[in-house]
Amino acid sequence: MSGTSTDSGADSRPDEGPEGAVRAWRRQADAAVLLDGFHALKHAVRFGADIPVALAVDRAAALELAADLAPDVVRDLDALLVEVDQDVLRALVPRLHPTGVAALAGRPDRAGNRAALARTGRTAPVVVLDNPRNLGNAGAVIRLAAGYGATGVVTTGDLDPWHPTVVRGGAGLHFATAVERLGVDELPQGPLYALDPEGADIRGLKLPDDALLAFGSERSGLSPELRARADQLVSLPMRPQVSSYNLATSVGMTLFHWSAHSTNAP
Repeated sequence: MSGTSTDSGADSRPDEGPEGAVRAWRRQADAAVLLDGFHALKHAVRFGADIPVALAVDRAAALELAADLAPDVVRDLDALLVEVDQDVLRALVPRLHPTGVAALAGRPDRAGNRAALARTGRTAPVVVLDNPRNLGNAGAVIRLAAGYGATGVVTTGDLDPWHPTVVRGGAGLHFATAVERLGVDELPQGPLYALDPEGADIRGLKLPDDALLAFGSERSGLSPELRARADQLVSLPMRPQVSSYNLATSVGMTLFHWSAHSTNAP
């Protein structure tokens, strides 16, 4: 597993025991991405994350769960997972996941992510969240974008798209797409379609594969800077007197519309 910026630690492997794994966790936790739960770990493994330490309250149960739900990752998890006492794991993570599994991963290299976002001839859109406020919504959007094969997800503003709550909401699928925080003036080149109630009905448009699809804040909509950058405003169909859709719902509807008209969609 490679492609990330954190080096794996030899003392985090099962044959080194729980004490070594806990030492590795404490040494690397501040700089690493928290993978909270079995599903986040599963997806991180599938998409090549560097995982220096992975812990489970019940190692056998975690491997049984993998055999049932994700047999393709059983061998990797067997090599990674170290069993520790529940109280020990609770002391290491803010909120223990019901699956009793947690891991640390190296964050992908920013330069590589930015290069992926900026490359010419993109075959799938970049989703832009303009100053999002809700961590869970941001995670749900990243999960959607990964499912549709989007080139990446960019956030503007203060929200960290690699915050543990966002990674939890994204089920570890940050490693399946390029996720970065950029300023509006740093956005990749390409036609920018911004979602706005006053825009043209999306049903009459074909969204190009290299589009940037921008969505405003849950509270205040598009920022003036993003609106000025937009090539076209686009609206989603909505019943009168319904004020808005959830952010992730809007992204899902827009990506579905793109996918229905693109030969590059999954």
